[in-house]
Amino acid sequence: MKYTAELARPPVGERISVLREEALAAGIPVADKETLHFLLTLLSALRPARILEIGTAVGLSAAAMLECCPEAQVTTIESDEDLWRQAKENLSSLGLSGRAVCHLGDAGEILTMMDGPFDFIFLDGPKAQYIHYLFDLKRLLRQGGVLLADDVLLYGWVSGENPTPLKRRSIVGKIREYLDAVTRDPDFVTSVLDVGDGAALSVLIHKDER
Repeated sequence: MKYTAELARPPVGERISVLREEALAAGIPVADKETLHFLLTLLSALRPARILEIGTAVGLSAAAMLECCPEAQVTTIESDEDLWRQAKENLSSLGLSGRAVCHLGDAGEILTMMDGPFDFIFLDGPKAQYIHYLFDLKRLLRQGGVLLADDVLLYGWVSGENPTPLKRRSIVGKIREYLDAVTRDPDFVTSVLDVGDGAALSVLIHKDER
């Protein structure tokens, strides 16, 4: 484990910590500690009012964001019905369901029907779909808003640090498409960070409202 990851201590409540450990033990994907710590540090500075999350899983990142930003509302999208149900249960048990809207379905379809603007977007859904979501994410983000895409280096395969298994070459190609598109878009300023399994932090500096 890298040194910076060892220092990550996400500022979450005890109940969320317990639920995270239970989810990890059950093999449910949750944001790792370094990524979660970075996410909450960022939100502590930005204090967004409206947050959009793609990839709810069991709702623990959404819960942590709501705890971090007591005035915020989170809209989150999950395609797996079992995870979606667990997320709703977790958010309810934590007393946070009143500030969360949980959509069940394909994010690519749901995003096209949504209205913004959102102040902050946490993109942590199917990695191969990031490039397909980008148009609507940009449309939904306000000028000056922040888009944080998780797992964009994917075990070092995307950066070339580690060789890509043959069956993973397609997903690596899709992530590279996303990174190429968002870093070349003149409306965004983007940094790719070695946080967790890689994070792309993009700020929308210009928005055509026509």
